[in-house]
Amino acid sequence: MIDLSKNEIWFVTGSQHLYGPETLAQVAEHSSEIAKHYNANPTIPVKVIFKPVVKTPGEISALCKEANNTEACVGLVMWMHTFSPAKMWIAGLQALQKPFLHLHTQYNRDIPWNAIDMDFMNLNQSAHGGREFGFLASRMRLNRKVVVGHWQNEGVRQKVANWCRVVSAVADSKRMKVARFGDNMRQVAVTEGNKVSAQMKFGYEVNGYGVGDLVQYIDGISEREIDTLIQEYGDTYTMAAQIQSDGSMRSSLRDAARIELGMRAFLEEGGYTAFTDTFEDLHGMKQLPGIATQRLMASGYGFGGEGDWKTAALVRTMKVMGAGLEGGNSFMEDYTYHFDPQNTTVLGSHMLEICPSIAKDDISCEIHPLGIGGKEDPVRLVFNAGAGRALNASIVDMGNRFRMLVNSVEAIEIKNDMPKLPVARVLWEAKPDLQTAAAAWIYGGGAHHTCYSQNIDAESLEDFAEIMGIEFLLIDEKTDLYRFKQELRWNDAAYGLKGI
Repeated sequence: MIDLSKNEIWFVTGSQHLYGPETLAQVAEHSSEIAKHYNANPTIPVKVIFKPVVKTPGEISALCKEANNTEACVGLVMWMHTFSPAKMWIAGLQALQKPFLHLHTQYNRDIPWNAIDMDFMNLNQSAHGGREFGFLASRMRLNRKVVVGHWQNEGVRQKVANWCRVVSAVADSKRMKVARFGDNMRQVAVTEGNKVSAQMKFGYEVNGYGVGDLVQYIDGISEREIDTLIQEYGDTYTMAAQIQSDGSMRSSLRDAARIELGMRAFLEEGGYTAFTDTFEDLHGMKQLPGIATQRLMASGYGFGGEGDWKTAALVRTMKVMGAGLEGGNSFMEDYTYHFDPQNTTVLGSHMLEICPSIAKDDISCEIHPLGIGGKEDPVRLVFNAGAGRALNASIVDMGNRFRMLVNSVEAIEIKNDMPKLPVARVLWEAKPDLQTAAAAWIYGGGAHHTCYSQNIDAESLEDFAEIMGIEFLLIDEKTDLYRFKQELRWNDAAYGLKGI
């Protein structure tokens, strides 16, 4: 469902006519080589397109406007090979509507000590040419990513690759549609928010539908389609006895399959890539979508429980960022704590809807009572998530701005069976520790719903927040609660002064 290879990053090099045609030819040759190198590298998931070297204000403006009008172009990498007087860039950068990365590099890795002369110096002026460009971007108050180092360095290449994923997610957000089946869970505060402000800031639209609109699609699914999907279930998961072919609750599995097929048809026909539902609004449905939601997320859809459209959009965004990488991204909730002083951890889970992209080992397909919602027992996928570095991210509406909070965590192996808790689950240690992390999260107003990621780093989410112009707060191993509270006060003052 998510194919980043269709996206383009334009590699743009700045220079000027001062140095003559021979030097400019070398600049173009070097730029083309770097672009080809990045385009051929499997780490970078998009097409990297070399664009002719820009040397005048007119060329710069024309290129920026072309980028705006090219849907496949999701961002630009800009490099100043020589000194490119930055006033030439003003009109172009004012017109540019796509994100850009300033690659502060140079063609040669090392100084050629025995051969260096003024011709070499005139050609290779990135060290101060990039500073000229950087001043203007700062003077214009432009959000951008700055990456410093030699272009062949693995760390530099990885930062460029991560940024390509971020801007792909930005582009996806601007065309995203979120379908809300029913409304928010009643009396819940954090899942509310201003949808108009969200569309202005993130680009995505949020549309509500009565559950009856979805039920029409569910009722239209044929028995043959259900048979095919149930065969896929059996081939993919370990099936509980009650829902096997001769099981007493086989009909419930067919109901679950019908719901998945109906939801998928609705979303595909409407062009939606994220959705919400709520257990309080299921009129006409036999069970809360469990396996349906889990498998839709595994296909790349964003999801938020209890009508949480902001988290649904964030899950989709993070799935785009992580497409093709090892590990997964899932709707998540901090469900309960383990306060053992020697082993303080968080058990993350939800009623049903955890994405199997984060699963470790076998996945079991089971059916159990839910206890809320007043419907029949729902089918769900049960599994444990794996150990390793991860994070939780949340976006909340603070009234005058959107805020993203991120907490770095370390997932640990689940060694207890929990036979009476038939849901998907993950266990983690919060950074820097649970007491500090939970207090900072609460001071920051973070939601109880998050997106849990095994393959995205905090820097990428910070880049996304900066491009979108929203507040970003990081809780990690360096977090000090006193400093964090000060940061909250400073941010309140800064955003108040901006009138945002």
